[in-house]
Amino acid sequence: MNLLVADRLRLDFGSTRALDGVSFEVAPKEIVAVTGSSGSGKSTLLHCLAGILRPEGGTVHLGGERIDDLPEAGRSALRRRDFGFVFQLGELIPELSIAENVSLPLRLAGVTRKDATRQAAEALARLEIADLGPKRPAQVSGGQAQRAAVARALVHRPKVVFADEPTGALDTTNGERVLEALTTAAREQGAAVVIVTHEARVAACADREVVMSNGQVIGVKDRV
Repeated sequence: MNLLVADRLRLDFGSTRALDGVSFEVAPKEIVAVTGSSGSGKSTLLHCLAGILRPEGGTVHLGGERIDDLPEAGRSALRRRDFGFVFQLGELIPELSIAENVSLPLRLAGVTRKDATRQAAEALARLEIADLGPKRPAQVSGGQAQRAAVARALVHRPKVVFADEPTGALDTTNGERVLEALTTAAREQGAAVVIVTHEARVAACADREVVMSNGQVIGVKDRV
């Protein structure tokens, strides 16, 4: 059964049709890569799936419940509770330690500092970077920072993880390590993963590849 389902999404930016009747689905533990050239609509699709943007047409359902028509407060709560995010540059808060960055989603959800600290330490250990907890983002490498971003995305056990070019700023070796960490940890937790990428090596690690062009899905490739 699919966890996240979008049906005929449409969204315009001025006179530009960003999404033109896009349908999409992803199941628990499934890794789906969304590929296409710059301006194809792949990041816009991710933002609509995650409730960051509201489509002008079509619907998005999570676990059978419609979410695209929720008010902003409802979509914001959904993002904190059910979704995790990994961005190209990690987006860690420089003033916080790595452990504090990872615990942040838990603290925003009302988890006590003690429990959030413990869960953050466990998440860092699963990503094999437990020793980085006390350090600041500026004190670790790009690959280590991105693994910390993966830990932060997964620490509250989200239903779906959205990754926007998660290896785009890394060399091949670190990119592969981050990608493996993301997909392995997500599957262990039962989360679905949606990865926006232009890299063939990243798409090759997915169960399925959705190819976009000019705001439309032009192909789907099963990789399992």
